[in-house]
Amino acid sequence: MSVGLVPTMGALHEGHRSLVRRARAECDRVVVSVFVNPRQFAPGEDYERYPRSLDDDIAMLAEQGVHAVYAPGVEAMYPPGSATSVRVTGPAGERLEAERRAGHFDGVALVVAKLFIAARPDRAYFGAKDAQQCAVVRRLAADLDTGVEVVVCPTVRDHDGLALSSRNAYLNEEERCRALAIPRGLAAAARRFDDGEHDPGTLIGLVQATLDEAGIATDYVAIVDGDAFSDCATASPGCQILVAGRIGTTRLIDCLRLGIDESPQFSDAHQQTECSGSS
Repeated sequence: MSVGLVPTMGALHEGHRSLVRRARAECDRVVVSVFVNPRQFAPGEDYERYPRSLDDDIAMLAEQGVHAVYAPGVEAMYPPGSATSVRVTGPAGERLEAERRAGHFDGVALVVAKLFIAARPDRAYFGAKDAQQCAVVRRLAADLDTGVEVVVCPTVRDHDGLALSSRNAYLNEEERCRALAIPRGLAAAARRFDDGEHDPGTLIGLVQATLDEAGIATDYVAIVDGDAFSDCATASPGCQILVAGRIGTTRLIDCLRLGIDESPQFSDAHQQTECSGSS
């Protein structure tokens, strides 16, 4: 009997539903974990205010036919005296997100390892939006001989093109309008790539200009190899464009695999929207 695990931090949305549906289609039993992991939040991040809606999450998962929900408290996951950690190294664990969120991937790796031990899944399902996290988890699953197949599912987007995220709830109307520059920039770079542009600097500059115009404080725009997570000397199919930026106090990430992923789609109204506060 096969077991599928969908690790989450709760505040579930349609993106999580898509992971559950995939797991239901491929596994005999599906377990969903709901745990806001303090070990993956750096000092000063939004751990305390991260949205929590356990009752609603459980109700939604019951409707989706999930067989079990694992929702441990912090002391159950990290009992007093816990002294074991996981250290992530290599390109996926030491740059981009890792440089800006100290200890983040060590915390992700630790909780995923504990979930794999608790659930003993055959497959674990993650969303492609968290591309660097997916690379870290794939490496962990292989390095620790877990036998778990890590399944990365396509990013789910809202009607306006914004990638679904629990943190989208932080955005006010004006901030959400500005945030649409992230998928617009990715879509513009994907179109330019499809037209034959393979210089990473040119594609990165196109995304960066779109973010700058919207007044988004950019943490990084990068193009990396989809497997090794090293920089691409030449953009080719499968290379990923990664974006992280801040709109007000909200930090969002997004990504797109060149030549593979469908570009974010926008209605004419959304493409023509002028957001106040743009520079």
